Amino acid sequence: MSAYILRRLLLMIPTLLGIMLISFIIVQFAPGGPVEKVLAQLSGTDVSATARIGGSGGDTIMGGNRGAGDDVGAGSKYRGARGLDPQFIKELEKQFGFDKPAHERFLLMLKNYATFNFGNSYFRDVSVVQLIKEKMPVSISLGLWMTLISYAISVPLGIAKAMRDGSKFDVWTSGVIIVGYAIPSFLFAVLLIVLFAGGSFLDWFPLRGLTSDNWSQMPWYEKIIDYFWHLVLPITSMVVGAFATTALLTKNSFLDEVRKQYVMTARAKGLTERQVLYGHVFRNAMLILIAGFPGAFISAFFTGSLLIETIFSLDGLGLLSYESVINRDYPVVFATLYILGLIGLLINLLSDLTYTWVDPRIDFETRGN
Repeated sequence: MSAYILRRLLLMIPTLLGIMLISFIIVQFAPGGPVEKVLAQLSGTDVSATARIGGSGGDTIMGGNRGAGDDVGAGSKYRGARGLDPQFIKELEKQFGFDKPAHERFLLMLKNYATFNFGNSYFRDVSVVQLIKEKMPVSISLGLWMTLISYAISVPLGIAKAMRDGSKFDVWTSGVIIVGYAIPSFLFAVLLIVLFAGGSFLDWFPLRGLTSDNWSQMPWYEKIIDYFWHLVLPITSMVVGAFATTALLTKNSFLDEVRKQYVMTARAKGLTERQVLYGHVFRNAMLILIAGFPGAFISAFFTGSLLIETIFSLDGLGLLSYESVINRDYPVVFATLYILGLIGLLINLLSDLTYTWVDPRIDFETRGN
């Protein structure tokens, strides 16, 4: 197994390289960029934009002796550069690293990322690592609890439906599952706010943040209660649609296993239904659920929580990634992409190792040979 783990770890290198290369190429052809963004802000007399730019470039642009008919930047490749000093634009390019050819910038990025040096955000005056650390608790809270709760609901429900296939319980729970799956999580989140967060009816739950303003002053037990109290509505809105697919997948997987010959043999030997279910069927039926866990976790951890973070004012990685793409904050964009890819690959490896723990008959190392 150690040889298999080593191969998988080595394969992560070209996989990450391919992910970063494709993303980097796409970004090169995408319209706009950090330079264009600053130039647009300057054209709109945005003082905050000029405050980010130090050195002689800022002095040049703010204090030049140009007449009304000057057209210094008319030949620039950037939109909004008309009337700006070309030297200032060159300094702006150097500040963002665009004074180097694309391949040099890509190789430099790979070199830095190999040591987890992600640089600084273009527009936030903070390192990317620090920025991600600040947003990580929100994403971990949403992704981890949503995945655990959805599996805790869907697996027992799927097993119960499989054991009572065709019964009234199976029919009405299927109806509930379909309705839950059909309702978008963000729409259900709005409904929960209206009903329980002071929208129009009850005011039971907080509407903003992961903790209260005075959280640091609370005793430890009140901190725990306050933390979970803030999570009730966002987690509920995410779980409603998340458990549907897993529940139906669990049911179908168990139904497929119960109809196999080894189950009939176990029953013929006099084993109880509980012994058959948890001693034989459970281990084989759970394999397909383990295979789907990495995708479910990654989706909940990053992309799945974007709208929920926005609605409940939770400043996590999903919202950070979206805003960074919109603002062309490339260090944050590529850093989150790199971390997302690395975590996904590691979780997939962990999923394969869990396969062997659930069913020792599976041997990836032998199969690889």
